Amino acid sequence: MKSMQHVHRGILSTLGILLVFVLASSAFAEPLQEIPTRDQIDDKYKWDLTAFSPSDSAWETEIATLAEALPSLAKYEGKLGTSADVLAECLTVSDSLQADIHRLYVYANLKRDEDNRVSKYQEMSQRSSAVYGQFYQYAAFIEPEITAIPDETITSFLSSGGPIELYRFYLEDIVRRKAHIMSPEVERVLALSRDVVQGPQNIFTMLDDADITYGTVHDEDGNEIELTKERYSKLSDSKNRKVRKEASDTYNAAYDKYLNTMGATLAASVNADVFQARARGYETCLDASLDANNIPTSVFHNLIKAVTDNLEPLHKYVSLRKKYLGYDTLFAYDMWFPLVEGVDKEYTFEEAKELVLQALKPLGKEYVKNLDMGMNSRWIDVYETQGKGSGGYSWCSYDAHPIVLLNWNKSLTHVYTLAHEMGHALHSYYTNKNEPGTYSGHSLFCAEVASTCNESIFARHLLDNTADHAERMYILENYIQQIIGTFYSQAMFSEFELMIHETVENGGALTTESMRKMYRDLYQKYYGPEMFVEEGKDIGCLRISHFYRQYYVYQYATSYAASQVLSKKILDGEPGAREAYLKFISTGTSDYPVNILKKAGIDMTTTEPFANVIQIFSGLVDEYEKELQNQ
Repeated sequence: MKSMQHVHRGILSTLGILLVFVLASSAFAEPLQEIPTRDQIDDKYKWDLTAFSPSDSAWETEIATLAEALPSLAKYEGKLGTSADVLAECLTVSDSLQADIHRLYVYANLKRDEDNRVSKYQEMSQRSSAVYGQFYQYAAFIEPEITAIPDETITSFLSSGGPIELYRFYLEDIVRRKAHIMSPEVERVLALSRDVVQGPQNIFTMLDDADITYGTVHDEDGNEIELTKERYSKLSDSKNRKVRKEASDTYNAAYDKYLNTMGATLAASVNADVFQARARGYETCLDASLDANNIPTSVFHNLIKAVTDNLEPLHKYVSLRKKYLGYDTLFAYDMWFPLVEGVDKEYTFEEAKELVLQALKPLGKEYVKNLDMGMNSRWIDVYETQGKGSGGYSWCSYDAHPIVLLNWNKSLTHVYTLAHEMGHALHSYYTNKNEPGTYSGHSLFCAEVASTCNESIFARHLLDNTADHAERMYILENYIQQIIGTFYSQAMFSEFELMIHETVENGGALTTESMRKMYRDLYQKYYGPEMFVEEGKDIGCLRISHFYRQYYVYQYATSYAASQVLSKKILDGEPGAREAYLKFISTGTSDYPVNILKKAGIDMTTTEPFANVIQIFSGLVDEYEKELQNQ
């Protein structure tokens, strides 16, 4: 996943680990006038993709072979209701084809993300997507044909035992979703529309990662440097307000040139969401999105209500910053830099790995051993290079090890990102070892739990291992802003998503200006009267890539709420908590997400997990206020 959290950056010392201030990483020195090219980075800091495909030429051979194999699915059409064995055989062939296509699709897109400007990998990405689309077209008959099989026949098939037993949960879920699985003809049309529907997201990705340039700004030493996403994040932490303002103004100005394009692209994406939902007979996009994993829509609405009814702690934190800084006006670019002096050291990547290993020891020796193996086996692409995909994410396919993309800037937040993305990676690693391929994925609802659980344990480790006043303030501030970024901000983004989808669903139209106004009003509501939202600084809604995956971001907030409960149980040494967690990360899609979390001891259909996060946040803000008063 691509990370979109914006929390402050930095470094600190912690018990048992010597962290030194460094002026250069092992890959390149700073400040840089230009971003390095990929060939300037040591191979040990680049991911190894041979598990996905040995080479580009091998990829070419295999993708062609798979495309030729797709018509083999046609021999099962019209026969799925004849016997359990025929149905199981068809599903097995379909799973095998899809697994291989997915592996090659991931390879092509990872190669593209190494440098989004390279046309060869843009083409490979598009071709793999096209083959994926062809697979869905050939497989379009499967679910409609299964829905046509009488329920008693499905029950009979499942009672016969044998290979069909593997697909019990899958088949029972199809029976549940019967009303929204269309005829084979309609399913083929929906499959044909896949590339068209994904068009807005692809256009935005090319604009945001390949075409846009940000110009130059001045760093704290007055050096003129090229601005990038990662450098913008780092400059946002500068204690020099002039530096922060220039970075903010320059960064936003780069997008100003594309406002109408970005607005039209996001509006087109929402229209595509509405088309898909209505084509499947859903009343709303929210219904369609959550029904896929049998998640009650009340979970989404409970989150929004719980947050918006309890914004006082967030308003208090904003007010504390404004008061401490002594500013007449507090702008968004004043929110993220650390207030504490003297703890602005930086991490080398090696130091970061060691700190993460130390922090996550409560998860047990086996987990830490696998974590160490993953961080030192070229699963990770570490440094920012020209044209590289932005942010951070983890990706996986069943027959290959997990992969992590980073854009390392030596900051504390990037150490959090390492812990976060390795949480995803280990989630995939454990699931792939314990689940069959057909259930090896994760619902988005569960996917962020493992990553944010790692973040929570990491934050608590930092707090528990320092007695220094400045360091403690710094860690508290980071923990506070982690919750803002992962919980409050995602709730705000989710409310914005609901607003733009409901606008179209109710017959309205979206414009650049209307979306900016919605976003500006929400930003003001969430951050309170002490925050001033500048004219023209409301374009964040147009440059968040996750809005192109409908109702994705609310799951950051729900997952964070779940992970706070899990991490507390683990850190408190509650009997069976660690074992329950390892069972959780070993489970894929063989059950519904709400049920999987219930087995781990968390009921997401209640408001308790959300109230727990708000209580934690309020306590941290109160503690932070006391630390400020003691300075």
